Amino acid sequence: MAGYPPIPGSEESLADSTSRRPNLAGELALLGILATLWGASYTFIKVGVETIPPVTLIAARTLIAGSILLLVMRVRGIALPRDRGLWLSFLVQACINSVIPFTLIAWGEKTVDAGLATILNSTSPIFTFLLTVLLVRHEAATARRLFGVVAGMTGICLIVGLEALGGFGDALIAQLAIVAATVSYAGAAIFGRRFKELDSIVPAAGSMLCGTAILIPASLAIDRPWLLTPSMDSILVLLALSVFCTAVAFTIYFRLLDTLGSVGTTSQAYLRVPIGVAIGVVFLGETLTSTAWLGLACVVLGVAAMTIPARKPALQT
Repeated sequence: MAGYPPIPGSEESLADSTSRRPNLAGELALLGILATLWGASYTFIKVGVETIPPVTLIAARTLIAGSILLLVMRVRGIALPRDRGLWLSFLVQACINSVIPFTLIAWGEKTVDAGLATILNSTSPIFTFLLTVLLVRHEAATARRLFGVVAGMTGICLIVGLEALGGFGDALIAQLAIVAATVSYAGAAIFGRRFKELDSIVPAAGSMLCGTAILIPASLAIDRPWLLTPSMDSILVLLALSVFCTAVAFTIYFRLLDTLGSVGTTSQAYLRVPIGVAIGVVFLGETLTSTAWLGLACVVLGVAAMTIPARKPALQT
């Protein structure tokens, strides 16, 4: 399909991968780093919205992250593109990958616990898989990937516990907002592959700048931030969100969209749940259930099934 990369496994795809084949172990390590950064973000957001309204929190997050990325680009000698069509794409990416989902999650977490937000948001690979199959079809809907979806979601249920979803009826609107953010992320993972020819920092910076242009006026109009008195904890988590969970994470994200594909990249959502559990154990004194280890095994299976490419059959001689 014009405008999209070749289907994995096709002759065109195999020829392209031969010319620039990434180190798979390195890409999976980056996937783990991305999952860790975004897994921690839910706790950061929960602390942040205690004294900073959601729109202002996200506006500051995108402003700081965009500024950092611009500085890094300047140091590396990379210029921002001037193509209007590309900036329009950055604007779309900003809306579906930061402005809408960031704000919905931050607003939702004023009511919803960080753990439940992680569960609801971890379903992004499901929506990405469905969208790729039903709409763009630029990634193969193989039985192994379907197994990865099932295994990963099974692992999530085992790790968190089915009872965690027992309160789904409470604060329903906030929870549905987080689900809507998840669908938005899925669309962004597919749309973002059009930037594969760019250095990964360019779409990350471009989308952050476009998001800032939307969110700063909204913050000024809605929250009047000059009247706010945020706590030191909220300020510190805002900085962590901006630097690590946004600037660094989005640079990794756009790289992985190119190397692992949209479904493979969003499969890091499975890793966010065990990482979130581990953060709770270390910092909040939470305990793991006996089924958590089995769930973790399912998660690893799911991620492997969705990210490790199938071996090319040996040629018969």
